[in-house]
Amino acid sequence: MNPTPEQGARAVLGTALCVLATWASLLALTGLVAGSRWFAVACGGVLVVAVATTLTRAATRRWWAPTAVGATVALVGLVLRYGAPPGRPQFLPDLDAVGRAWATARQGVAVVNDSFVPMPDVRPGEMLLVVGGLAVYLLVDAAVLTLRVPAVSGPPLLALWVPGIVLGFPAGAAPMFWTAAGYLALLAYGAAPLHAHAGRLQRVGTATAAAVALAGTAMVAGPPIMDVPGWASLALPTFGDGPVGPLELSDDLDLRESLGMRSSQVVLTYRVSDPSAPQGLGAGDAQDDTAASDTTELGLDAEGATPAPAAGPAVDARLVGPLRAFTMATFDGRQWERTENEALEIWDPAALLSSDPRLVGTPPDPAAGTLAQVDLEVGALRERRLPVSTFPRTVTVDGQWGYDSLRDEVVGQRSTGDGLTYSMLVQVPTLTAADLRTTDVGTPPESDLYTEVPDSAHRQDIAALAAEVTADAVGPYDQALDLQTWLRSVANFTYDTRVPPARSSDAVWDFLEDRRGYCVQFATAMAMMARTLDIPSRIGVGFLPGERNDDGTYVVTGRLAHAWPELYFDGLGWVRFEPTPASQSGPPPAWADPFSGIAAPGSVPEELAANRPTALPSGAATAPSTASPAAEDQDDSWAPAAIAAGLVLLAAGTAVVLVLRVRRRRRRVMTPEDAWRALQRELARADVRWSDATSPRGAVREVQRAVDARSGRELDASARDALERLAHVVEQARYAPSPPEHRTDDLDRWVQEVRAGVRTALAQDAPAPVTTSA
Repeated sequence: MNPTPEQGARAVLGTALCVLATWASLLALTGLVAGSRWFAVACGGVLVVAVATTLTRAATRRWWAPTAVGATVALVGLVLRYGAPPGRPQFLPDLDAVGRAWATARQGVAVVNDSFVPMPDVRPGEMLLVVGGLAVYLLVDAAVLTLRVPAVSGPPLLALWVPGIVLGFPAGAAPMFWTAAGYLALLAYGAAPLHAHAGRLQRVGTATAAAVALAGTAMVAGPPIMDVPGWASLALPTFGDGPVGPLELSDDLDLRESLGMRSSQVVLTYRVSDPSAPQGLGAGDAQDDTAASDTTELGLDAEGATPAPAAGPAVDARLVGPLRAFTMATFDGRQWERTENEALEIWDPAALLSSDPRLVGTPPDPAAGTLAQVDLEVGALRERRLPVSTFPRTVTVDGQWGYDSLRDEVVGQRSTGDGLTYSMLVQVPTLTAADLRTTDVGTPPESDLYTEVPDSAHRQDIAALAAEVTADAVGPYDQALDLQTWLRSVANFTYDTRVPPARSSDAVWDFLEDRRGYCVQFATAMAMMARTLDIPSRIGVGFLPGERNDDGTYVVTGRLAHAWPELYFDGLGWVRFEPTPASQSGPPPAWADPFSGIAAPGSVPEELAANRPTALPSGAATAPSTASPAAEDQDDSWAPAAIAAGLVLLAAGTAVVLVLRVRRRRRRVMTPEDAWRALQRELARADVRWSDATSPRGAVREVQRAVDARSGRELDASARDALERLAHVVEQARYAPSPPEHRTDDLDRWVQEVRAGVRTALAQDAPAPVTTSA
């Protein structure tokens, strides 16, 4: 039997539900794209294609025609919109329009590759989103109205949710609710009987109420379930080397792994202000006052008569320095590992937190250093440890957070989220090289963790090299300074995000031999070499200071993620050093700078301070990265290949469906038994059924009785005659010694006539019962 698509008002209702479900599913992409123009265009395109499929379904009974016409209308519409010449519309597609549309699609692929969440709402990217929406609608329409299997519409609707889930930016509860409600409405539509009789409104109401109740229950029960310990602890896998989703700092740093691409997503924004400055004077304003002149730099006042008092350091991001999320102390020769400390403490937001035990719990003291107020907001960062200054600081943050005094970390029960705000009052000490030169190394808590050197074949080689580099040093500070200077020298080492293949079992020795690596290799080498000199060491992981905007805010992106060594000095606690070359890390801290005693504490990359272009992706979502020609060729080569592969898969899937439909049609019309089973399935959709144990003549009576009971009318003559003819043929095929042959066209025609007659009879309202008075 040739399957027939839905017809009449029921088909219009099904199309409307498909459109609404597709629109709801498109809401899943709102968290990935800035702006809303794309959504309006995609919804309009879906509506136009839906009208085309509805008109086609009303004009023909061919099951494949609505999908084919809808796909054609979608393709022509895409070519006309995105292939039109600049500045004027085009009403008929031609080869030039097709070429321009293809070029726009390729630009869209480039925009997706080069952008970070949220992607800008530009025309090339919009085209890909519209294509996705139209494809989903056509698949949903085919599943619900052509194949009549509404459950199959779930995967296409879910496909639009995959990007947001994988990237870590899923839409909110409202889009999830409407998508779930749309899918449940499609399921209810498919389960509803084809005929109309008493009780229809009750069934529709029940299905609608059940859909709303189920979606609402999921929304209400979701947050409490997410708070259950251990729930959602399984992280999604990372696909590829590119930056995807909210950034999470790795806490198992492997020296054998290359760095790869670094994310340009904004992970933190913050302001730095001087709490002692007059109200309304922002950070750095006092230092940027245009009234200042060269005479003040020489120690004179503006009139040149009276010596000006010495100005304090500028209260800005350079003063505050990098923001550290956590520290690591255990190294096995290749990889850093950390263990969680369950003994977290509650702290006083007005008291200092510090790696120096003498300062923990004390109030900030302006006499002990420069105070800086830092107000931060988290962006695309999912991290359980709060990024804080390496200096003593107060921390004020909402939520459930604890303090790890052993590691000087602020740890939360859950990860940070977009929009989380917190503040710090940082006490920047007036630490100088002279202070460190006269200080011995100290003994930190759990000192064995910070002095252990992995037992490898090259342990003695590393110790001998450290002794050679620091041969002229007279104390631990000079030894540390010599190690830092030797590693930072561009004559000795090269910054490179690609790690050469291993040549031994000791990753540190391989780095010292190859002389190439990135911050993790530089920081690890200095930490391990310092341990061979009996200087306790660890590495800190966090972010370098960000770039200052015109409004005074600092923006930190994922490409500023950084690692550095910290050495422990008696009475001073953990002190940061900077062995990574200046081209990537900027100047070293003032106390570790052998060439300048006046540089402000902290560090900021030189390329950011000068606002020069770099080889890294810029923060602008639409700005392409300055990749090498080979990389550009590679990007250009895979894009058309991926699109071609998708088209091939779509064509193959269509061919498979066509073959299956043809085979199904042939099976149904080959024999009387095939026709009888087909009729049994078709009438079951209208709630007219008989068991396999019922004889053909008994089935005729069952059908007539069911139609009469539900509609109060008998089958029309042609349908009744076709039913009796088909039953007679089936009896002959089952019981006659030599059953006659029958044309498959006659069998198919009888099934169609019976099906149409039953549907027509049941579609008419049953006559009202006649009441008589007593």
